[in-house]
Amino acid sequence: MKKMKRFVLWTVAGLFVLALLAFASSYSVRFTEAAVVTTFGKASGEGSNRSEPGLHFKWPYPIQSVTKYDTRVRLLQARSETQQTADDFQLIVEGFATYRVSDPLAFYRRFSNAGSRPIDHFRAAEVMLSSRLRAALGETSKYRMDDLFVERVGGSRLPELEQDVLRLMSGESDAGESLDAYGIEVTLVGIDRIVLPEQTTETVMNRMAANRDRLASQYTSEGQAIARTIQASAQADAQRIRAFAESRAKEIIARGEQEAAQFLRQQQTHPELAVFIQNLEMMRDVLAKRVTLVLSVKDFGLNLFSPAALRDIGEGEVPIDFDKLDDGLSNAGEGGGQ
Repeated sequence: MKKMKRFVLWTVAGLFVLALLAFASSYSVRFTEAAVVTTFGKASGEGSNRSEPGLHFKWPYPIQSVTKYDTRVRLLQARSETQQTADDFQLIVEGFATYRVSDPLAFYRRFSNAGSRPIDHFRAAEVMLSSRLRAALGETSKYRMDDLFVERVGGSRLPELEQDVLRLMSGESDAGESLDAYGIEVTLVGIDRIVLPEQTTETVMNRMAANRDRLASQYTSEGQAIARTIQASAQADAQRIRAFAESRAKEIIARGEQEAAQFLRQQQTHPELAVFIQNLEMMRDVLAKRVTLVLSVKDFGLNLFSPAALRDIGEGEVPIDFDKLDDGLSNAGEGGGQ
């Protein structure tokens, strides 16, 4: 019975030791990770990289140890920095960058002295990347304010500035090393915020107002030039039409005079008839309007308009004796005068 208990105890202890040895001698890598295997704290070479997902084996600690890095894209947000444009405007620019670990072994060699944990390595890497990003944002000084802010859609050179910052950030640093030597790949650089200081805002507004005034003056001048052109063309057309009308009128007058000459020659043979016709035309023109005529009842044909014309005429009688009627009118006139 005692032998059985000892056997079970040693079996359990052996399994426990084997489990510890298996745990210390193996590690797993996820598909979003990459591992660096070090021997006595040193990375021996390319064989130290473990990027294949799955179960891997190593010598137990302290012979070998494993450091795992997340290879997914990470975001780095830069602090706001004051930048100056090519036309001497002050801007507060805030940018960001996304990066990933492209070479775990190079990344480990560069930042392993920052601590034993991967998070310490990432912190040291982001300090370096932030410095490079701030320096790269100095490319803003190569652009003018109207290059970055335009009215038309797609006319801004801001994407070009972002590409310049990305190229400068990924290129060689002051020490002559690119980010490839750090095992880092910058995938994207962007400018997510641009703030105008109060003084810059006032200057920009004044310049925009001056630009608007300049455009208004330009458009006014162009409009006046177009108006003068239209007026000159209209005057030329009017003069041409007037000259044509005058020429046509002279032709009509000449033709009328030519046609009227034969009638004038006929009237010269009978001048009294011509005078009579002219008088009729004058009366027709005058009487065509509303006029008031004052005529004497002594004129021929106007006797019956006198108030005394029908006085003393019996019922049924017709005043056919115009001489007596005229005498009666005369006596009536004298009596009325008295």
